[in-house]
Amino acid sequence: LVYFLSDIPSSLVRGLCILAMSVTFATRRVALQVGRHRQLVLDHTRTFALGSTSANKKTTQLKQMLKSDQLEFLMEAHNGLSAKIVEEAGFKAIWGSGLSISAQLGVRDSNEASWTQVVDVMEYMSDATSVPILLDADTGYGNFNNARRLVKKLEQRGVAGACLEDKLFPKTNSLLDGRAQPLADMEEFALKIRACKDAQTDPDFCVVARVEAFIAGWGLDEALRRADAYQAAGADAILMHSKKSDPSDIEAFMKAWDKKCPVVIVPTKYYTTPTDQFREWGVSAVIWANHNLRGAVNAMQSITKTIYEDQSLVNVEKKVSTVKEVFRLQNDTELVQAEKKYLPEK
Repeated sequence: LVYFLSDIPSSLVRGLCILAMSVTFATRRVALQVGRHRQLVLDHTRTFALGSTSANKKTTQLKQMLKSDQLEFLMEAHNGLSAKIVEEAGFKAIWGSGLSISAQLGVRDSNEASWTQVVDVMEYMSDATSVPILLDADTGYGNFNNARRLVKKLEQRGVAGACLEDKLFPKTNSLLDGRAQPLADMEEFALKIRACKDAQTDPDFCVVARVEAFIAGWGLDEALRRADAYQAAGADAILMHSKKSDPSDIEAFMKAWDKKCPVVIVPTKYYTTPTDQFREWGVSAVIWANHNLRGAVNAMQSITKTIYEDQSLVNVEKKVSTVKEVFRLQNDTELVQAEKKYLPEK
């Protein structure tokens, strides 16, 4: 190579060296630009998943609801279609019900649906709506490590918050009659809450601690002790649960709690209590927890039975949604416009 180069004019050698350096620098610039572009795409994707970088973020909306001085409401949904219906009705937030999601998958509310399957459902719900979703995250699907990974995956999908209950995995539905409802160790659960708060990247992502003391047969003192521990660990709100047919557990807790942090309730069993009572006690938010699922079950059972017995659609057609309404809920018009824009004219 030395002998070969010795026969080449020095000016040509210098030119080749300069050319090689230029190619190297150009390659580096391209790589840098590609890297920057990739980061911009990632940042944009993350921003889109979270809803926005402004005060309109889904997480921010949920946090503001929890901190509002007005009583707020969350309505249950269990898939993309029901979530869209909830938003169109005017609700400002959605409850991703564990009971409803498991039921629509055809399994029991005992963590038979894996956390990844639940997150998949949440992604469809989040994509279909612009309002925040609070997921009923059961116990967090394991210990602190499972729970904090769940938080990361929910953030990536634009879900605004997770509600964790202080029971053991696999969970037992709180409304089942005659079932043991063993509680988690209070300190371990408090640390699970802290792990979730430490894991979140969006400061407005909400972690709600669900206290099951009343469900498990304990009294007010235990409910207060656990709520204090979870609030101190960083919970954005306390969900106080009770399956009594009257609201005495909730009333007693609210009077003793003295507004240390927002309180969420689920009046499925004490549904006859006037909503104004909740306002008077200082409740922050009410969750209507499973009524879209239950309404859908009734409707499907009735329609299916009629069709089976009549062997005809005559008596049901006027009782069901039109196919056009289904297409509207699926946002078919957007696809029609997109096809005009992105498909070549024939």
